[in-house]
Formats: sequence, C-alpha cells, structure tokens
Amino acid sequence: MTTWTTRPETPADVPAVRDINLAAFPTPEEARIVEALRADPGAWIDGLSFLALTPDGAPVGYALLTRCHVDGRPALTLAPCAVVPAAQRKGAGSAAIRAALEAARALGENLVLVLGHATYYPRFGFVPASRFGIRAPFDVPDEAMMALALVPDAPVPSGTIRYPAAFGV
Repeated sequence: MTTWTTRPETPADVPAVRDINLAAFPTPEEARIVEALRADPGAWIDGLSFLALTPDGAPVGYALLTRCHVDGRPALTLAPCAVVPAAQRKGAGSAAIRAALEAARALGENLVLVLGHATYYPRFGFVPASRFGIRAPFDVPDEAMMALALVPDAPVPSGTIRYPAAFGV
C-alpha cells in the first residue's frame, strides 16, 4: 500500500491540479469548475485545496472544499475530488479528502456537504444531509446528498444549499 503525502495547493500547483482533473474525468468540466472557483473570492478559501502526492512528490490526487451556504449560513462543499487513473483505488483520494477535512476543522469550519457516491463518502463520516434538514436546490437521491458535521456538538443549519456560481446550479 502506498503512503501518501498531502499538502495544500500552492500557486505553482495550478497546472498539476488541472492535469489531475483532466485525467480523472471524461470532460474538462471539473477542471473548468476548479478554475472558476479559484477566481471567486466568495467561494475560494486558501488552504482548503489539497493534493495527494506519491512518495517521490508527484501530485496524483486532489480534493477541494469551497464556501457554500445553507439558507444563508456558511458551509463548505467538497468537490471536485479527483485522482489520476493510475493511482485510483489506492487511497490517494481518501488521503486528500481527509487532509482537507482536517484543515477545515482547524479553520473552525463545521458543516461540509458533498454530492456523491453513497457507498464512498460515509467512510469519512458523511450521512444523508436530510438528517440535518438540508436539501439540494435540485432533485437528487437522498442517499447521494450527504453532510458531515466536523464538530458534532456544534449547531448545523438546515435548509436549501446555495452553491457557488461556478457549479452552475
């Protein structure tokens, strides 16, 4: 099993982040979204864009947390998460996600939302967002819209998610 190193994205990593997203997805849409989020000061939070690196330092995995809102209250959205095909199913994505979640917790954030595979994200503690009274602004299966309270005892807002404009929803 590979041991992954993680670290926040730096300005020098922008091309590598783009390459990871282009390799991981069938269209350039996710790479475009990351670029639009990076340009949006209302969405981008320095220190919440994470890379997973091979033992020799090559970036192969990526996880991004950006600002969203639930009925006007701040939250984070986890997207995109990407891994180059050669490193998929080896823990690089999980390492980047865990590092991003820990960084968010250290910044005092609490609520993280993700729209994704119901069998993947629960390993990080995500549960259906409906348990918190949170819903997407579009139709989505209940089990795919998930939420994580980083500080379980802290209050979590309920209501409808408002995503950054880069997501186009």
